[in-house]
Amino acid sequence: MDREQAINKRISFFALIWPILIETFLRMFFGTIDTFMLSGYSDFAVAGVGAANQYVYILILLFQIVSGGAGIVISQYLGAKNVKKASYAALSAIMFNFLLGILISGAMFAFSAKILKLMNFEAEVYQYSKQYLVLIGSFSFIQALSMTVSAILRSHGLVKYPMFVNMGSNILNIIGNAVFIYGLFGMPVLGVRGVAISTILSQVTGLLVMFIVLKRNVGLDFSVGELIKMPKKELIDIFKNIFKIGGPSAGETLSYNISQIVVTSIISTMGAYVLTTRFYVYNLMSYIMLFGLAAAQATQIIIGHLIGAGKKDEAYKACIRSLKLSAMVSFCVAIVFALFGKNILGIFTDDLNIINLGGVLLLITIVLEPGRTFNLVIGHALKGSGDAKYTMFMGLMSMWLVMVLMSYVLGIKLGLGLVGVWIAYAADEWLRGIIMLRRWNSRAWEKKAIIMKKDNVVTEQEELLQILN
Repeated sequence: MDREQAINKRISFFALIWPILIETFLRMFFGTIDTFMLSGYSDFAVAGVGAANQYVYILILLFQIVSGGAGIVISQYLGAKNVKKASYAALSAIMFNFLLGILISGAMFAFSAKILKLMNFEAEVYQYSKQYLVLIGSFSFIQALSMTVSAILRSHGLVKYPMFVNMGSNILNIIGNAVFIYGLFGMPVLGVRGVAISTILSQVTGLLVMFIVLKRNVGLDFSVGELIKMPKKELIDIFKNIFKIGGPSAGETLSYNISQIVVTSIISTMGAYVLTTRFYVYNLMSYIMLFGLAAAQATQIIIGHLIGAGKKDEAYKACIRSLKLSAMVSFCVAIVFALFGKNILGIFTDDLNIINLGGVLLLITIVLEPGRTFNLVIGHALKGSGDAKYTMFMGLMSMWLVMVLMSYVLGIKLGLGLVGVWIAYAADEWLRGIIMLRRWNSRAWEKKAIIMKKDNVVTEQEELLQILN
């Protein structure tokens, strides 16, 4: 079996989704264990790390501009049978994100404390946030490289390797957390600082393994000399395509995370226990959206390959199949969590205020999550087709005019508190989900593909249509 046949065999929904599903579950599960361990140390530590992670997510999104865009571009190049350009795109993405990661790591070391002061945290929450963000932010380049290598592997259909690497690195992380939080083996109890150190060490280990996997299975030469030898015109075209998709895609998610910081600032005025409830419930909601998120990522890879091969009808049907299955699964999981949510929250805290309020939020989640699934699956499909600008513009309008504005009006002005914020979340997800479905059914995305022919030749008529759109 040659390389092209091997890639085609790996690109099917069920071949892709189960490793992505397991990898995503493990990432969330070990994150929950992190939260559980920290909750025994301090509820304020949970809130502090949760708040700091919102800034970490923003950094991740900066790296996603290139890693996410490269993943889609590589998928379309592979679908178009242009393996050489796919390799160029992979190498370019690694080099770019490494340099960007180094710059951002320096900036986070210098300015983390000042950035956190922009939010209205209580003193203890602020201290824990600062301890965590300074360390994690200073090693941002590790996350930049990990994301890029993972995106390259997935675009080649090699989704099992990120799954196994994630499993191993997270086990190391949990062991490290136990050592530094509980003082095992005579180590000092470092609390939040220890959690940050453990996270960094596990990420470094995982990155080294992923580079070995990438070298052996994709055959990239990581030398600067190889990058210099690339034809300059091809390099420029590749970066144009990467930023054309990655820029709007990451811009949308960046805006979402900034809007979450604004909403968190609104929530922080409601009291420390309300803020802590938000982080606990959001952690549980990650499991509810798990299947939809994994399905969205698998669908994006499939759509990229089908569009690159010019199979537009198959791409349309693949998205709709994925949507139906994902919405049904997410709805059923949301019901289960609503029924047993209070019991689950009781594992993390004995504060009845947090448990009772969290139970109400999980009931609202039954309505919220199917809308989020529409948004995730179709949004990723649109990005996989190259139609990333539309999802960005629609997302920006909805998240700020609906989610943020309604959070303030319902939560503060009308006195509904965190319940009002959750209603705003649901309204935003459903509005964006419906808008994405209308766009997919219109099939306007068919004109947005970067590569449309197997031999990578585009007719003059098609080129004109791409320019006009």
